[in-house]
Amino acid sequence: MAYFIYGLGVFVLLIIGYGLKLLYQYERGVVFTLGKYSHIKEPGLRWIIPIIQTMRKVDIRIKTAEIPRQEVITKDNIPLLANTVVYFKVERPADAIIKIEDYEFAVKQYTQAALRDIVGNSELDFVLTEREKIAESIKKIVDDETGGWGINIESIKIQEIELPQEMKRAMAKQAEAEREKRAVIIAAEGELKASENLRKAAENLSKSPAAVHLRTLQTIRDIAADPSEKIVLFLPSDISNIIKKYSK
Repeated sequence: MAYFIYGLGVFVLLIIGYGLKLLYQYERGVVFTLGKYSHIKEPGLRWIIPIIQTMRKVDIRIKTAEIPRQEVITKDNIPLLANTVVYFKVERPADAIIKIEDYEFAVKQYTQAALRDIVGNSELDFVLTEREKIAESIKKIVDDETGGWGINIESIKIQEIELPQEMKRAMAKQAEAEREKRAVIIAAEGELKASENLRKAAENLSKSPAAVHLRTLQTIRDIAADPSEKIVLFLPSDISNIIKKYSK
């Protein structure tokens, strides 16, 4: 009789021990009783009835899923290589277990499909300049599809968009041509301002012959600063009259 009681006690302890489950703060337990959904277990040390009940743990933290690089074609038939990252979390653990077999895999597949759809309906310039809008459009599509599974899409980021080599070379040439165009325009504007200043200077000098001669002498003095330079001096015929006029 004592052996029976001892054996029964060991059996009960094994049953109790087997039914104890530990759930961390970031986990929830989806409990099934005889194969049918029963309830959700909160974090802590929990117990389920062995054999009759089973429990699936669900991580409710934000998950990061990297979408492998894939080729997508824009509306104007330009092939691109793009890779994205999707951030999501489980909001309803029961739906995530019951309604979808592998919710993480499904989120990746929907994100890939949405990326192809959005980029396929956008032109290259829009894709390159409006990444945030592209990502937001993808997020809306994926969120609408996965919301019924108890999944919430936190955000989607487009990490990289790679152009074909020939397209990169063409864009580099275009950028160089734009820089040369701006340089020519700036140079032309500088010439225009310089000519305008010369015109004003000539008008001012034309009002005073003495100023013209003084400017000529100043130029000669500047050239004479270099001893290796030879100076050929042309003086106006009326230089003596001008000197007499301003020496009085």
